[in-house]
Amino acid sequence: MGEITREQVEEIVRSKFLVADSQMNMFSQEFRILDLNCTDKFADLARTLEGGRYVCRLLERDGDRYIQIQKFTPPKPGRILGSSMTPRILFVVVCAFVMIDGYYRTVQTNQITPLGDPIQMAVIYTIALLGILGVHEMGHLIAAKIHRLKTTWPFFIPGIPIIGIPTLGAFIQSSGLTINRKILFDVAVAGPLAGAVVAVIVVLIGAWTAPVIDEGAASMLESQGVLSEFQFGESILMHGSLELFGKSSSGVVILTPILWASWIGFLITFLNLLPAWQLDGGHMARTILGSSAHRYATYASIGVLVLLNYWVMAILILALSWRNPAATPLDDVSPLPQNRKVIYLGVVVLAVVCAPIPAGILP
Repeated sequence: MGEITREQVEEIVRSKFLVADSQMNMFSQEFRILDLNCTDKFADLARTLEGGRYVCRLLERDGDRYIQIQKFTPPKPGRILGSSMTPRILFVVVCAFVMIDGYYRTVQTNQITPLGDPIQMAVIYTIALLGILGVHEMGHLIAAKIHRLKTTWPFFIPGIPIIGIPTLGAFIQSSGLTINRKILFDVAVAGPLAGAVVAVIVVLIGAWTAPVIDEGAASMLESQGVLSEFQFGESILMHGSLELFGKSSSGVVILTPILWASWIGFLITFLNLLPAWQLDGGHMARTILGSSAHRYATYASIGVLVLLNYWVMAILILALSWRNPAATPLDDVSPLPQNRKVIYLGVVVLAVVCAPIPAGILP
């Protein structure tokens, strides 16, 4: 749809809603409507007007509902993020970093116990880790497609291989307007749920294939500096997987590249599910708690990260949340459906079982 006139805007609104009265000024049009259950009709209006370069909002004042409409000029994408080559280049860089990380970790593990060819293991590690992250982002894309929300392709974020983690995850940008709480929730929840399924498959394979050495040999390797204790916390899902195959009670489990991929996947899932800022969990919390309580949830999430000793992430979320605290849907009046609230309880449980629990807490 091309640009439409203000008279056409009024005609479209009156064709969809029972309009009690309206007013027009230089910058906006406002309609007081009598429709109470208008979630779907407003979503249809928002999509129609967006095509004509107008943005509308559903507001509630003194018990009455209003539709406010203004001219909308889509922001021009930046030269870097707007380029179709950027996500491709980032993906190649991340693949290279993950391969390097997997190769190095396999070489290290081979010094302790034979694991396999470093290049072959690096390929398996890359498929496992990028499979978790890729399916996560695919979940977002599919949910956005279902709700007719325009998005970019995923931007994978390079990390620091060998001494850190090779990727910090990925993100997509919405190039359309988020219409209501239901859409915001659905797009946010789809990614972590999809990625978590793959992470569980990876950790089960990793736990099944992980070599175990007796404690005497482990102590000797530690004294030689070949083996070191894992200090970054273990999720309940990883701990349970090792217990499932009887690995934790039979000696010292060697952290293979596959187990490391699942650990990164659980960590990124946990971080994304925090009810903070504009993380996936932050979007979900915003739809349920509202803007004010969401701000406190962000501070609580920062406190959790500090307790888990993830200071860098805590500081980053604090800094970013001051500038742009939360996404606000065009219809912030219609409540989130009850079944989404039930799903969110499952999301909270998922965040807990993915969290890196400090050593010594789990049995």
